[in-house]
Amino acid sequence: MQMEGVKDVTMRMMVGRADGAPNFAMRHFTVEPGGYTPHHSHNYEHEVYIVEGNGRVENDGEFRNIRAGDVLFVQPNTVHQFVNTGGGALKFLCLVPVTFDCGKPTPGS
Repeated sequence: MQMEGVKDVTMRMMVGRADGAPNFAMRHFTVEPGGYTPHHSHNYEHEVYIVEGNGRVENDGEFRNIRAGDVLFVQPNTVHQFVNTGGGALKFLCLVPVTFDCGKPTPGS
């Protein structure tokens, strides 16, 4: 991903608007060791499943260690960030709505 505040992250769209998904998009993220997603918030939710690896997540000012098998809910308008603190890749599935604010396309959906 090429955006400010991101280090060593790739995203693969698994199912999204281009596939005709009417409600949700499923994305697969890989965060390399020492990498992180942007420290940000937006007005739509995330559902996250940690597939592989270890890391730390900030969710609304609370920090939590994460590992394979964990499930997270990120509420709308909460600051969040995923950081890989392990020695291997941190991989997770992230589901987001395909639209927000009465029909605007969700970025990365």
